[in-house]
Amino acid sequence: MAKTPHAKPESEPAAAAPKMPNPMAAMMPNFDFSKLFSDMKMPAMPGMDVVLAAHRRNLEALSEANRVALEGAQAVARRHMEIMQKTMADVSGQLKSVSVSDAPAARAAKQAELLKQAYESAVTNMRELGDLIQKSNGEAMERLNHRFSEAMDELKTLVAKSKT
Repeated sequence: MAKTPHAKPESEPAAAAPKMPNPMAAMMPNFDFSKLFSDMKMPAMPGMDVVLAAHRRNLEALSEANRVALEGAQAVARRHMEIMQKTMADVSGQLKSVSVSDAPAARAAKQAELLKQAYESAVTNMRELGDLIQKSNGEAMERLNHRFSEAMDELKTLVAKSKT
């Protein structure tokens, strides 16, 4: 194996990189960061049992809110299906009632009346579905708000205990 004149022998350790001066040390030579952080008082951490119990209650509340939201979505879907079935039955019956033998003016009046009824029914149904959705969301948020309030009370208690 041929050696190059610039290669270092393998037995010599690599030299450490030259140490760069800290620019902050030059600007504030008497400032001691370790003293600054040693003077800071950190609040006492609660036991892991307390933290895990709080997280368990948080997850239970979230699970309960999700269950309520799912039940609400299922109720909306069921009601929507009922509305669609009723609408299809009504349309079928109404189309049979519009006779081809009626005069064009009478048919137009009958169709206008059917259109008005369909519109009013659609508005009523949409309002009902909207109310169901709002009720379901309100119940889910109520569960989450209740747990949040409990969590804040728990936090106040922990802070009060750590001060004593």
